[in-house]
Amino acid sequence: MANKVMIVGTGNVGMSYGYALVHQRTSVNELVLVDINVDDAEGEAIDLRDALAVSPSYLKIRSGSYADAGDCDLIVITAGVPQKPGESRMDLLKKNAAIFKDMIGQIMATGFNGIFLVASNPMDVMTYLTWRYSGLPAAHVIGSGTVLDSSRLRYRLSQRLRVHPKNVHAYQVGEHGDTEFALWSCANVGCQPIRTLLGEQDLTEIEDYARNEAYDIIKKKGATYYGIGSCLAMITNCILNDECRILSVSNYDEMSGTYNGFPAIVGADGIVRRLGIKIDAKEQEKLDRSIKTLREAIAEVGEN
Repeated sequence: MANKVMIVGTGNVGMSYGYALVHQRTSVNELVLVDINVDDAEGEAIDLRDALAVSPSYLKIRSGSYADAGDCDLIVITAGVPQKPGESRMDLLKKNAAIFKDMIGQIMATGFNGIFLVASNPMDVMTYLTWRYSGLPAAHVIGSGTVLDSSRLRYRLSQRLRVHPKNVHAYQVGEHGDTEFALWSCANVGCQPIRTLLGEQDLTEIEDYARNEAYDIIKKKGATYYGIGSCLAMITNCILNDECRILSVSNYDEMSGTYNGFPAIVGADGIVRRLGIKIDAKEQEKLDRSIKTLREAIAEVGEN
């Protein structure tokens, strides 16, 4: 791998991701910034390069175009119409689908054969459309999924249980949106089931927090980007370093024919495999409802 990464979209999310890469140890060797606003992409590249003398990693950073995609190992898509206060992720669907069809077509015309990582909302559907438009194997198209939502869940649990978030093993799964939910049946801290440590009222409150926190952030400051930027950097390093970490990324579910957030092993080839976790009947009902929502959204936009 040349470890060349392209960011498509130099808005808040894309550049929070770029900033996160520059300010941590990363295996990225070259970072190309692409945006419909060429001057913005160039300005962001200059700004990021100014930090290289004091950052922990050194990488080549420049602006570019879709023509630079051919030899990229990873293309991270953050472009699209942003979510506005009071607007659901699904409200963005038709606007962003049109943008993606043209964008993916131009990228694939360069001979790109790497991995797509999608963060644009509604993320699961946009990841599905990226797969359909690109023609790449499903394992090579990944969405950011519920990785950020799971991070919110783990942080909230860590505060309630007074342990480090990294010692909390719990996942939000399903649609990255209003139908996502926590897999309490397999959540644990130090091998102790979380259901034995907290009551149902606490669990419901924490799950709701993880599901709805984005709306609160958007209401207060207009957008969310630091959290997802950090998550994208972590997923990037996981792929480039072939770490084979278990992450609740959006990955293809053959049973439902959709992309949805569910624990999967992520490595250099993208999705190594989706885990066959046994969940309880109530959780299966929630997952089925989430999948129904995604299927309806895919049907709404079509595949043309």
